[in-house]
Amino acid sequence: MTRPMPQDPMIVSLIQQAKQASFSRRNMLQGAGIGAATLALAACSTGGAAAKPSAAADKSSSDKTLTWANWSYYLDQDTNKKYPTLVAFEKETGIKVTYDVAVDDNNTYYAKVKDQLALGQDIGADTVCLTDWMVSRLIGLGYVQKLDHAKIPNLKNLSPSLQNPDFDNGRNYSLPWQSGFAGLCWNKEKLPNGLKNVSDLWDPALKGKVGVLSEMRDTIGLIMMEQGVDISTKSWGDAEFSKAIDEFRTQVKGGQIRNIKGNSYADDLKSGDTIAAIVWSGDVTSINGEVGGDKFGFAIPDTGGTLWSDNYVVPIGSPRKANAEKLMNYYYQPEVAATVAAYVNYITPVVGAKEAMAAIDPTLVDNQLIFPDAATLDKVKIFRTLTNAEQSKYTVEFESVGLGA
Repeated sequence: MTRPMPQDPMIVSLIQQAKQASFSRRNMLQGAGIGAATLALAACSTGGAAAKPSAAADKSSSDKTLTWANWSYYLDQDTNKKYPTLVAFEKETGIKVTYDVAVDDNNTYYAKVKDQLALGQDIGADTVCLTDWMVSRLIGLGYVQKLDHAKIPNLKNLSPSLQNPDFDNGRNYSLPWQSGFAGLCWNKEKLPNGLKNVSDLWDPALKGKVGVLSEMRDTIGLIMMEQGVDISTKSWGDAEFSKAIDEFRTQVKGGQIRNIKGNSYADDLKSGDTIAAIVWSGDVTSINGEVGGDKFGFAIPDTGGTLWSDNYVVPIGSPRKANAEKLMNYYYQPEVAATVAAYVNYITPVVGAKEAMAAIDPTLVDNQLIFPDAATLDKVKIFRTLTNAEQSKYTVEFESVGLGA
């Protein structure tokens, strides 16, 4: 079904820009984009008795500014390094936004701000997008503010499958920004036959040229799945996790794995320091765009990949919550969500974005990175929620490998 064109001239303008491909990363690939046909898609403790901090008084009515902290490769960007949808939001609302690419991985970002959060102080971000498990921790600690759904009427467009996660039933404290897969990436020039499984990374020919993610659930999750574990269920525990850690440790100590990184893994792929890696799905399109070709491939391993979501939250010390809620509401318009998705190539949480995409780039309507079908989703699992004890134990075990312990 074709979605009617919106009447808002700002949104119409955005769609026209997107159709002209001024900021769709696929056009940087000169027609060789990573579409569905070429993807080979087979994609700490929260407890404690400390008093929870109080939310800051909101000053949004008099302070028309907003700082949004996010990951790299996560918002539409034009050749002038501007963010077209964000520029349109500023014009529409009068709110000046500072877009801060401040998140490399969840743990390093949390380490930078946890002391301020515990004191209820402003961390310099009015909204930040973090992964499910970290959002669960922040909610449990009382480090984020409750959202006013009345100020986010486009919340009605949230995908039903994301409305009631176990860490935030009813979405009172968080809203999904994008979802994606962790899978395998390779340099096509060096590895023309591609990769199918995590164990392909252990090929002696790749020694010292392999990268993995510093997000434990993605790296260890993929290893566990190859070892036959359903990471989404409670059927596994210490023994299964330890077996995967042993494999990880072997590959690190033996020099097979060169780097364990967050979003900065992209630099290693572009420089050639790594030629194969565990990565996040949509980033591969951006990396290809930056190198000017279809140099890197992506696939969900035959044995399965992980599925995750990053979510908006408003830190407890932000005095601009209403401004952040306006931002969330804006990005939950299907046409805006589709415009972003055409660039980032991640799964949009907004119902109606697929129909809106038909007006922006019909070739993306069936792209499995943005609108995965049942067959693709059958190949991925969400890493189950860990207990506080498991979170602490497993994090220490994972990080000790990177530290050489």
